[in-house]
Amino acid sequence: MRQALNSSSSLFVSLFCLLLLGLSACGQEDTSSPIRQAVVMEHGDECHLCGMLIGNFPGPKGELYLKTEQTVKKFCSTRDLFSFLLDPEYQKQVKEIYVHDMAKSPWQAPQDSHFIDARQAWYVVGSSQTGAMGKTLASFGKQQDASAFAAEFGGQVYPFEQISLSML
Repeated sequence: MRQALNSSSSLFVSLFCLLLLGLSACGQEDTSSPIRQAVVMEHGDECHLCGMLIGNFPGPKGELYLKTEQTVKKFCSTRDLFSFLLDPEYQKQVKEIYVHDMAKSPWQAPQDSHFIDARQAWYVVGSSQTGAMGKTLASFGKQQDASAFAAEFGGQVYPFEQISLSML
């Protein structure tokens, strides 16, 4: 009888520990899946938001992956990218985000070898330079590059987390 009680107690303690372990993982972001990288923009790629052909327009572009999908979503401008990102329906679903570093890439034809993590980038809002949808956000890997661009073309410099829908 005593052995049966010890066995029951051990089973109860084990199950309780597993339950606590499972609960402690709740709410934590899944970091087990590998980080997906930016991909090359192909000539016929269409913008996920507006459907325009991405390669037909100047200025920085963007790409992102949702946590629940393996396919990349491509955008013809950083403005369209942020319009999607800041939509409350998608804000918590986005995993990786990439934009062109315009300090390393020509405005008229951004090079896909210069994609950077959008969350680490600096943005110039309100410059005279235009993209696919008219006014767009110029993206840079370094704050000083964004400031130099703003000095030449106008606009204000912001980090990723300060970009809002009202700025678009």
